[in-house]
Amino acid sequence: MNKLLLWLAVALLLAGCAQVSTRVAQKSNLSEYKHIYVQHLLTDSRGIDELIARELRGLGYDASAGPLTLMPQNTEVVLLYQDHWNSDFTTYMIEIDMQLQTARSGRLLAEGRSFHPSFLGNAPVRLIDEILYKWFKPHVPPVPQTPAEAQ
Repeated sequence: MNKLLLWLAVALLLAGCAQVSTRVAQKSNLSEYKHIYVQHLLTDSRGIDELIARELRGLGYDASAGPLTLMPQNTEVVLLYQDHWNSDFTTYMIEIDMQLQTARSGRLLAEGRSFHPSFLGNAPVRLIDEILYKWFKPHVPPVPQTPAEAQ
């Protein structure tokens, strides 16, 4: 019984050790960039690149994912990531590190890290969103005008 209480106390303590940190380069307004490409990580078999791109599209940005060789010409920034997983009773993401670089020069614009050690498991989208919502403001594209409104 005492061992069970000890393990429960340790588990609760670890569950509270979540960390989220982001850093954006000075004088950088990330919301100015509209065309974002998420570079596919060769070791990613879980589709994290597509998940990140989907979350960015949900914020109103033009985002796609894949290998660097398929990057669209209009790409302004490239998002790189490194995901870390743990396997206890189930497999779950415990950490994701992301970097945002300019597409042409490779200049680092932002870095972010979300870390959640938890035996209960974490939804990858939760960790991803913690960084994306600190970097980007929701972007609402302008409503297209009809020809009658344009005159």
